[in-house]
Amino acid sequence: MALLVMKFGGSSVTDAEAMRRVAQRVVTARRGGSQVAVVVSAMGDTTDDLLDLAGQISPGTLPQRELDMLLSAGERISMALLAMAIQQLGVPAKSFTGAQAGMRTDTAHGRARLLDVQPERVRRTLDDGAVAIVAGFQGISTDDDITTLGRGGSDTTAVALAAALGADVCEIYTDVDGLYTADPRIVPSARRVTRITIEETLEMAAHGAKILHLRAVEYARRFTVPLHVRSSFSDQEGTWILVGRPLTEDTMEDPLISGIAHDRTLAKVTAVGIPDRPGAAAAVIEAVAGAGVSIDMIVQNVSTSQADTSDLSFTLPEDDGPTAVAAVRRLQESMGFADVLYSSHVGKLSLIGAGMRSNPSVAARLFSALADAGVNIEMISTSEIRISVICDQTNLDQAVRAVHTAFELDAEEEAVVYGGTGR
Repeated sequence: MALLVMKFGGSSVTDAEAMRRVAQRVVTARRGGSQVAVVVSAMGDTTDDLLDLAGQISPGTLPQRELDMLLSAGERISMALLAMAIQQLGVPAKSFTGAQAGMRTDTAHGRARLLDVQPERVRRTLDDGAVAIVAGFQGISTDDDITTLGRGGSDTTAVALAAALGADVCEIYTDVDGLYTADPRIVPSARRVTRITIEETLEMAAHGAKILHLRAVEYARRFTVPLHVRSSFSDQEGTWILVGRPLTEDTMEDPLISGIAHDRTLAKVTAVGIPDRPGAAAAVIEAVAGAGVSIDMIVQNVSTSQADTSDLSFTLPEDDGPTAVAAVRRLQESMGFADVLYSSHVGKLSLIGAGMRSNPSVAARLFSALADAGVNIEMISTSEIRISVICDQTNLDQAVRAVHTAFELDAEEEAVVYGGTGR
């Protein structure tokens, strides 16, 4: 008997009607002969609504432990309602919180990482012939507090549960028919990708594509969990993510470029006029890291302000911008550099595809397309299967559409977005 893990995002369980639609899909899979475990997110905008309410009650810095207790309630509501809906269709079902499902985490409230998964109660439920429904996004810490895994954490819950159960496949249901060559909300002509490697998917998730949580993709690669991304609003086959095996002969004709990811949540910090000596750049980066800020792209070049100095620019999540600026400014006097510049109006475009490893024309075509669209490039970063550029945020959508067309990724028909935000 096949074992299937099905994950449904908030856009798939927005109301009672949506719950019934999801329940019917689950029941169909169970009656088809599969054991079925389900992971659910909070309904619609529940998490945002709870955050807003917390802000009204406690303006300023929110107590993280209590915030986790509050936010984890959204998924508990979804799991109980879905269990009721499945039972109404004549199939036994039981719901479990993250803690009850054996999701053990560290103690970092709001961004906890999974340490272990022990789904004994889930496994017993499946063996008894019932559907097991698990609240995503949450777990229990080593000191027995409720924790949450961060935005998009339900994807990670689903993949981790699939790995622990030895599932045949983990299906991620969303409001579009799979992964696309670009965000169909930005590029209506985006083409659905039928198959993609886990490495390409990692690059897409890491550089702004919101269809899958980055940590979930990392977990899938580590434990070789087969992933199938598809829509909860249609029966169309979605995107299969190839894990643990190379592309084979039947994939040789796949497009050179798999897709374009974009991110408008970045900011840029530049330390101007840093003394051009060994260890100077390291001191700046270490100060930022010491403040708990993760850096994305880094570029150093000869300074335009004075001789024997350099400018160091890096991008980071916009929410961490003030923290990073403060950390760099604390070094300014002791290191003697000229200034610290900050911009929150940047966007990142990433072109991703395994085929670009051996094709030198890819970069030339990318830069030409951006130039023709009048988009100025501020920073460039590359890997074996990715080229990323930073530009002004106001030009980001235009840049995505121009590059998508330049690489002949447009489909003849417009992509269907059924609703929500794509998760």
